[in-house]
Amino acid sequence: MSILHRARFTVSAARLDQLPAPTTAEVCFVGRSNSGKSSAINVLTNQRRLAFSSKTPGRTRLINLFGIPDPLDPEQSLGFLVDLPGYGYASVAKNAREEWAEVLGGYLRERESLAGIVLLIDIRRGVTEMDRRLADWVAPTQRPVLALLTKADKLPYGQRVKAVFAVRKELADIGALNTVPFSATHRIGLEEAAAHIENWISPKVVP
Repeated sequence: MSILHRARFTVSAARLDQLPAPTTAEVCFVGRSNSGKSSAINVLTNQRRLAFSSKTPGRTRLINLFGIPDPLDPEQSLGFLVDLPGYGYASVAKNAREEWAEVLGGYLRERESLAGIVLLIDIRRGVTEMDRRLADWVAPTQRPVLALLTKADKLPYGQRVKAVFAVRKELADIGALNTVPFSATHRIGLEEAAAHIENWISPKVVP
């Protein structure tokens, strides 16, 4: 069993100063609203409703932490999966969008326990202007990035390959970048994505 399957909700925070003190490895999930972030977290953890997506785009504004219990000490966590607020909906007021940007940027720049970043990009859209803005926050951190190109089942194999190449080229400045075509519904790329995340959280523990 993957260690990700043990994930459980730990805490929500509206601001960075409400987060618990950084301790063990954190892997954050970030992406444009409607990029499939909640679905990806749920399928990776093999749980139907661990992460929630609001029916109203841009409504979910909390940072949610999901702890992965240490098998040797269940009261402690091996690490955390961190669901960051989705970004990019035009229907959200500009001041609210800028507030989210501060939260996202602040977490990515300042969180000492951040071990890796999962960036979700709709494979059909490619790297949007807002994805590029996020990449500009990520690049200086020198944290490794796993780009999940979601909804990969919507494209035939040849187009997926071209999409992966295009994203790698556009995000080359990030440095440590892995790009995986991914589909929560068809479980495309699931094992490869899970292996990357598990290694960030606990390189020495075999699930």
